[in-house]
Amino acid sequence: MATSLRIVHCFRAPVGGVFRHVRDLAVAQAAAGHQVGFICDSTTGGALEDRYFDAIAGSLALGVTRMPIGRAIGPGDIAAGWRTYRLVKQLRPDVLHGHGAKGGALARIFGSALRVSRFRVARLYSPHGGVLHFDPATVKGKALFALERLMDRMSDRFLFVSEFERRTFAQKIGGPKAPSEVIYNGLGPAEFDPVPPAPDAADFLYIGEMRALKGTDIFIDALDRASTATGRPLTAVMVGSGEVETYAARIERLGLGERIRMLPPMPAREAFALARLVVVPSRAEAMPYIVLEALAAGKPMIAAAVGGIPEIFGPTSPALVAPDVEAVAAAMARAIRDEAAHAALMPARDDLRGRFGVETMAARVEAAYRLALAR
Repeated sequence: MATSLRIVHCFRAPVGGVFRHVRDLAVAQAAAGHQVGFICDSTTGGALEDRYFDAIAGSLALGVTRMPIGRAIGPGDIAAGWRTYRLVKQLRPDVLHGHGAKGGALARIFGSALRVSRFRVARLYSPHGGVLHFDPATVKGKALFALERLMDRMSDRFLFVSEFERRTFAQKIGGPKAPSEVIYNGLGPAEFDPVPPAPDAADFLYIGEMRALKGTDIFIDALDRASTATGRPLTAVMVGSGEVETYAARIERLGLGERIRMLPPMPAREAFALARLVVVPSRAEAMPYIVLEALAAGKPMIAAAVGGIPEIFGPTSPALVAPDVEAVAAAMARAIRDEAAHAALMPARDDLRGRFGVETMAARVEAAYRLALAR
């Protein structure tokens, strides 16, 4: 029988897909007999995230430590770093797994410091997009990529969530020199149960953070154009947090206030019942959970052909579009005219279950940990 591991996951913001990924891993790892803990930011997240923490608290033998960890590099990182080092030294983990740029820095820097003190600890890093979205031609991009190259030397293994992410890392940063592999995000068995639309469901759903990177403006403008193209007032629900006031003003400016409902964050499967079709118009992604969740729940989708999304649908899927208003609007108009035909374009759910199951993800991540420890 394999020995139990002490695993600490380091990440910045307990929101969105990264938080979902870490929660799923932690629960599966605890069920496999490992002791797991979290280190993350205390200034992000709200009531929904508190519910998620409460739901998994009993699984986290090494607990949850939250402290202020800013998005940008700043003086506050010194205090967060010192607290992290003291905590990690106390927890004595076998594995430090960093997620995202800040989490990856904490795990690798302080994992390396522990090694100087003759602790045996594996240092793993999952970028999850993050720093890879920056332009290498900018001053900030150059600085961040230089730091990533420096910390490559402190890494035992890289775990990417898509081939796109691994390819982008190599193109923008180089390497990595440490061993790497792609391990797709995974869903639980219950998430493959279909979610039918409610009787009063809207035509389209946008779910996620409201910001330019996620194409929130594209969704609003495309709904307006698709309504004109179809000759009917299409409706939508938008679920999420972020720059809500900015996009609420855009909705009012376009005269769509009576046709678009904006709601705060909620569990994805609750949101899926609010509309018949899901739209993911992101300008950039790594391997978004929301796409996997929606497809597993049987929701027809329109998605931008960015990041790892084509790896889910297949690169030539007609359900994929360019992340611009014209392409998204045309796809929305086509889909709403013949919803059955659009639904037939979705990947087979049995195939999704085999490729994106949480059991597969957790088993492959544990194998990566043991390879890193052996190295």
